[in-house]
Formats: sequence, C-alpha cells, structure tokens
Amino acid sequence: MKTPRLNRKLVLESPMRDSDGAGGYVETWHPLGTLWAQVTARTGKEAAQSGAPISATSYRIVVRGAPFGALDRPKPEQRFREGARYYLVQAVADEDPDGRYITCFATEEVVV
Repeated sequence: MKTPRLNRKLVLESPMRDSDGAGGYVETWHPLGTLWAQVTARTGKEAAQSGAPISATSYRIVVRGAPFGALDRPKPEQRFREGARYYLVQAVADEDPDGRYITCFATEEVVV
C-alpha cells in the first residue's frame, strides 16, 4: 500500500438538532476537529433537486486512523468542510488491516 499524501486540511463536522422555540428543530453543524486528508475525485453527475440543477461529485477521502468511538473518527452522515466546500460522508472503511488510515466515501453537491 502506498502511503497517502495528507495535504488538505478539513474540518470534521457533525449535525445537531437545536430547538427552534416553536416545537420543531433546526439542524446545525458543529465542528469536532481538524483532520489532514488526501482528497481524490471519483465520479460526477448532473441531476435536478427541487427543480434546480445540481452537480454531484463523489470523492475518496483518506485520513489517519482512529479507534472506533473516537470523536475524530468520521462516521456516515457527518461532513468535512474545506472553506466553502462541504463533503457529506456516505461510508467509512479501514484503508489497511492495521487501521493506520481510514477511507471515507463522500459526495459534494453544488447548484449549477
């Protein structure tokens, strides 16, 4: 296995439901920490969502390994933020048998 080049600084964020004061909730994103990552584009497609065209690109994001249950171990439904870009984590898998690296499969959607 080739050692990943962790050259992108990403913020791992988790969704939280906060009360809106009227019996409902507002979903907000709370930062959990900063991780260095290797980000590789995989495939892309154009689709329509609520009548607006969007560009959806899937990415393979590799970060350093972390034990199960650790706050800095990404999970599905969390996201990575890089400036104004957001990568929604779809799935997570160990990159190698020793658990030194974790692979996250993520999607970025942009309105075109």
